[in-house]
Amino acid sequence: MEKLRYERPLIKRLESEMPNKFGMKAEHFPKSHIDGVAVKDLIEAHGSPLFVLSEKTIRNTYQRAKKAFSTRYPKVQFAWSYKTNYMDAVCNIYHQEGSWAEVVSGFEYDKAIKNGVPGKRIIFNGPDKTIADLTKAIQNESLIHIDHLDELYTIVELTETIKKRPRVAIRVNMDTGVYPMWDRFGFNYENGQAWDALNKIMASGKMDLIGLHTHIGTFMLSAKAYGVAARKLADLALGLKRKYNHEVKYIDLGGGFPSKNTLKGAYLPGNDTNPVFDDFAEEIASALLNAEFSPDALPLLILETGRALVDDAGFLLGTVISNKRSSKGKRSTIIDIGVNLLFTSFWYDHKITPAQDFTHFNEETTVFGPLCMNIDVIRESAVLPLLNKGDHFVIHTVGAYNMTQWMQFITLRPRIVLIGLDEKVHIIREAETMDSFNKFENMPDYLKKFEL
Repeated sequence: MEKLRYERPLIKRLESEMPNKFGMKAEHFPKSHIDGVAVKDLIEAHGSPLFVLSEKTIRNTYQRAKKAFSTRYPKVQFAWSYKTNYMDAVCNIYHQEGSWAEVVSGFEYDKAIKNGVPGKRIIFNGPDKTIADLTKAIQNESLIHIDHLDELYTIVELTETIKKRPRVAIRVNMDTGVYPMWDRFGFNYENGQAWDALNKIMASGKMDLIGLHTHIGTFMLSAKAYGVAARKLADLALGLKRKYNHEVKYIDLGGGFPSKNTLKGAYLPGNDTNPVFDDFAEEIASALLNAEFSPDALPLLILETGRALVDDAGFLLGTVISNKRSSKGKRSTIIDIGVNLLFTSFWYDHKITPAQDFTHFNEETTVFGPLCMNIDVIRESAVLPLLNKGDHFVIHTVGAYNMTQWMQFITLRPRIVLIGLDEKVHIIREAETMDSFNKFENMPDYLKKFEL
């Protein structure tokens, strides 16, 4: 019989549901299962750390987003943002739900083609499209969003040798009242750059201008900014109709919708305060419907949202390595997950939940990763119950960017599993091994021998 751990007596303060001078009420429920599968069983079978994705959550979130927009606007199309999470299994869930592909590199473009996405259903964004990339996109009749004039001129040159007409849009940056303004990508609306690019495309006569695109920022907390963006793109579209009698087929509002994560420094949790799909849908749909488009010529609304669709579906399971006290006496818990795996911990206060029953004594804790770097901090300060060596925990809302921005640094990268709708666990990416890591290294013969 295991000896019970000693718990020191304590006086517990009363906590209501609202914040008080001590902060938010601490949760007192373990996260022992994900979609019916025990966290303990997942770690035993697949190791720790472990990324876990929920197919049920992915599909439910997508369907909720689609409903929010399609009930307000008659022509809506989502395009899955590959850079947010380009695990093939994840991408194909979105494609099964009807989402096109949105890519920003030749690498991502090739992944979309390999996944079976028709070329006409791939949106190619980004400033770094090589001649080979553009050639492939033109031949496959993909939608090319032009980022700068050099790209525009390259496409014009390619039309001399490629017999298909490129299907293009321009990316537009603009002032939507949110600062700092994103003006690195595309052509500016206010200073006339956008019209300059549009006039050059129309004057060339060598491309089919079929859309307008903007992406105004990331983790946007203002839904009204999207209404401003939609109105400005509508103004460009209507100007093309007046000047050239030319109708664009779609307006692409990009992505940038926030997930339920809590940004560092926020007083209230993001789950309670961040705008939801309905907020963005209301602003965007109203702006487009109130513009002067003919009712029978409304442009298709394309959305490239990534983070808000997949973040909630991702979990990161781990194990406590040890506990110690700082020089000032603050509790420090060291876990087997570092910032090399959880890059978003630099921006978010990720929710951390024990995976087993725990003491109700809470203490302000700094959660460190295992890396030999002082910046390897998962949570600078979190009110957590006492987690002992070997205990398991779950880090929530990690489905966006962590599986594409992770680094092979000091530790090998772990396995990724997907829990299907039938609660079966599918391995969608194997863990790295020394063999897989060394596969790309070469040792010169003269360095193979040494004496110490």
